[in-house]
Amino acid sequence: MKWAGHVARIGEKRGLYKTLVREPEGKKLLGKRKRKWEDNIKMDLQVVGCGSMAWIEVPKDRDNWRELVNAVMNLRVP
Repeated sequence: MKWAGHVARIGEKRGLYKTLVREPEGKKLLGKRKRKWEDNIKMDLQVVGCGSMAWIEVPKDRDNWRELVNAVMNLRVP
C-alpha cells in the first residue's frame, strides 16, 4: 500500500504507474480473471470502508493516505 501511494504521486508519465494499473501478462488460472495491482488496492480499501473513493487521488494528501495505509495494515496483523 505504501508503494502504491508513492507510485500514484509520481503520475502517469512514469513506467511504474503503468505497472500498477495495466493488465497482468501471462496465463490466468482457470475460472479466474487476472487481477491487477490496482484491484488489490481497491479490495483493501473496501475492507476499511473507503471503497467508493477514487483511490488514485487520495495519496496526494499524505496524511489521509498514511491513515488509510495504517488501517489496512492493522487488519492483516493477527
